[in-house]
Amino acid sequence: MEKNALAQRIRAFRKLKGFTQTELAQKLDVSIAVLGSIERGTRKADLKMIRKISDALSIEPEELSSSAGVKTYYS
Repeated sequence: MEKNALAQRIRAFRKLKGFTQTELAQKLDVSIAVLGSIERGTRKADLKMIRKISDALSIEPEELSSSAGVKTYYS
């Protein structure tokens, strides 16, 4: 999967769920800089982080790896 695609989906779901970067970073127990880097695609999110993000956003991890996931919420 392209890293920028994952980064864009993380950001899209965060905004869709109404979280600021600060709020989501606190839920993930990471700094805003780390979350920002993940959302920009300059830092790779490992499987553990992807699971933490999906849990915090109340979505399935697979939704972050599928472009259909975000589109479903906007339909």
